[in-house]
Parts: sequence; structure tokens; C-alpha cells
Amino acid sequence: MRSVVCCGSQALAKGVRNNSKTAILLLDIDRFKNINDTLGHTIGDKLLTTLAQRINKTLRDTDTVARFGGDEFVVLVEEFQKISNLAILATKLSKAICSPIFIDNQEMYVTTSIGISVAPDDATHSDQLIQFADTAMYRAKDLGRNNFQFFTSDMNARSQERLHLETSLRKALNRNELVVYYQPQFDLNTQQIVGSEALIRWQHPERGLVPPNDFIPLAEETGLIDQIGQWVLEQACKQNKIWQLNGFTELTIAVNLSARQFLNKNLSNDVFNTLAGAGLAPQYLELELTESLLMYDVESSIKLMNTLSSKGISLAIDDFGTGYSSLSYLHRFPIDKLKIDRSFVRPIGASNDTIIARTIIALAQEMQLKIIAEGIETEEQLYFLRQSNCHTGQGYLFSRPIPAQEFTALLQKQKKLSEL
Repeated sequence: MRSVVCCGSQALAKGVRNNSKTAILLLDIDRFKNINDTLGHTIGDKLLTTLAQRINKTLRDTDTVARFGGDEFVVLVEEFQKISNLAILATKLSKAICSPIFIDNQEMYVTTSIGISVAPDDATHSDQLIQFADTAMYRAKDLGRNNFQFFTSDMNARSQERLHLETSLRKALNRNELVVYYQPQFDLNTQQIVGSEALIRWQHPERGLVPPNDFIPLAEETGLIDQIGQWVLEQACKQNKIWQLNGFTELTIAVNLSARQFLNKNLSNDVFNTLAGAGLAPQYLELELTESLLMYDVESSIKLMNTLSSKGISLAIDDFGTGYSSLSYLHRFPIDKLKIDRSFVRPIGASNDTIIARTIIALAQEMQLKIIAEGIETEEQLYFLRQSNCHTGQGYLFSRPIPAQEFTALLQKQKKLSEL
């Protein structure tokens, strides 16, 4: 593969002579570091070689691709007809990369975030064009990964903002700016609180309360999620133990695990030590895992889940139905609960689109799994879920995520009402 950096200036000059456009597509393999850290650099290198071959097969003969950094590829596209052609190409590249990959008898799934910049519209120098594609790529990551974004002028401001936010986030833990909120989980029949989900918030001194969608992706990219995730786990277990000591003995606490946490070889020991430190019995902790997280390395996921489950820790698949796990794998995972994503709860009542929610509930019942729905906001949704034998739920109809002190008050109020 020719060096795109070396070819860039020549391609731009050629574009000026021919009055044609040139584009850079920068592809970053999402969470590739997790694969390297977990499976080793040898597997990581084989994976990149396979991806390079797939990218090459997707391109025209006149396009150029090269490795650009540890887990990035840069594609140079010359003399294309329409901007829409770049969108089509980015879509094809995404599909090629996210197809299952088998390496040394291990099945893996990866995705890519793609940033696109165009000359002469965005820049006329190759270095700047690559820089703008990099900025657009980070915007794709901020929007949830596994998508592509074209560079726009306002992204420069976003890039500076992102850098400032990263610096502030590094200081947030030491400054006690991070706080855990708890969203109550209710028995949908009795409407009694049976547990909670721990959700992190950032109380920024200047911005106020920063929502997790604004800083969690950044924490994952920078590696800060390891420290933050462990801190949340510790706080959640300690707080649940406090509630139990105050008489609410059967409460469970659900904690989300990030991809980096789950792929950490010391995860099981970290969880067991955290429970011991808090004095919380394992059966009162539930770990929420996403489908896409589990599919990085299926066999390793099953082994780790069995280790956690054997100690009595409950395992739930979060946002079920939004990932790409097959039912055959689902049957192998030692899970206890499926969580219906809010995107499948939202249409209930509004558009009367209930087929996916019904299917997930039926699947859970068939597999003898517990079921919980998130994002319950209306009485219609609550009625449907009750009638469908959904066990538990959470959402703004009952309560927003709230600080521990407010959650305690809610528990005490419920206790007083039950004693009347």
C-alpha cells in the first residue's frame, strides 16, 4: 500500500489542475485497544491484516489506503463525482469491517468510526485535510461509534471543547465532582421499589450537571473509564449496603460495565474485592452488559460470566435487541435477566408498535429469564408491560435518577405507606 500522506499533496495538485475533488476517509477501529489488551498483539495484528484486506476489496483501483497509526486506516479518494459517493463508500466500508471475523478459532466483531474531509471544500493541504478527517472521526465516536461523519467548520470548536473537557475530566475524580445517582427499579405489579440502577453524573463547577452521554465516550477513549467505572462500582455497593443496614434488606443494585472494564483480566477479582470491602452479599449485585460488548470474544465472555455467576452475582444484558448477538449465543450466556431498551418501550401507546417488546418478553419467559423494561414514561406503557407479564421496570413515570439522599427518602416514604 502506498503512503497516503506522500500521495496526498500530489492528488490535491492534480485535483486543482483537473478541477476535481479529493477526499480523505479516516477509519478508526472502535475499542481496538481492548482487543490488544485482552487477546494480545498477535491477534490484534492478524485482525488489522484481515481488515486491511477487506478495505482493499471495497475500494476502486484508483483509491489508495494505508495504515495510519496503530488502529487507523486512511483512504485517499481521487476524482469522485458526488459527495453522496463518499457516503456510499463509507457505508460499504463499515459493513465490510463489521462482518464476523474468525482468527485462531475465535469469532470477533468490530466496528469502525469514519471521518471524512473533502478538498478543496474543507482544506487545500494534505496535512490539514487529514487533521479535519480526524476531527470528524472523533465526532463519529462522540455520536456512539459505528458511523461516519463529514467534517464541518463548527467541528473545530467542538475539537477544542473536547480537549478542554478531557482535561477537566482528568481532574474530576480528585476534586470529588463525580457523583452517583440512583434510578429506582419497581415491581410493576406492586409498584414497590425492589432495586436501583447506579448512574454516574458529573457536577462540573462551571457547566453544572453534565449528562453521561457528554463524557462517558470521552472517558472510554482516554482510558479514564477504568478508574471511573471502578469508583462507581465501589460507591454503588457501599450505598446499597447502607440501605440494607437501614432495614431495606432485599434491595439489589445494578451497575453498568464498560467494554474496557469487562475486558480487564482482573475484573472478577476487582468485583469480588469490592463486594467484600462493602460487606455486600454477591446476590444483591447485578452487572449490566451490552450485547456488542459480549460479542468481542464470545468464549472469553462466557468464561468470565461463569466466574461471576458462580459467586451469585446476577448478570443482565442491557439494551437488549439493539446489538447483534445471535439467539444461539444468547442461550450460552449464563445471564439472569434481559433489559428491554427504551427505544422498544417508547412506541408502546404512541404508535402501538409493540411487536419487539412482546417478542423480547416472550423470549425471556421461554428461557426462564427475568425481564426489566427501561424508559417507562406513560400509564399506557405500564399497563401493556403488566399485561405482558414484564416483571420490573424503571422510568420517569416512577422516578428520575436521583441522589442517594433522595432515594433514601423515597424508601422511607414507601415503608411508611406500607405500614398504614
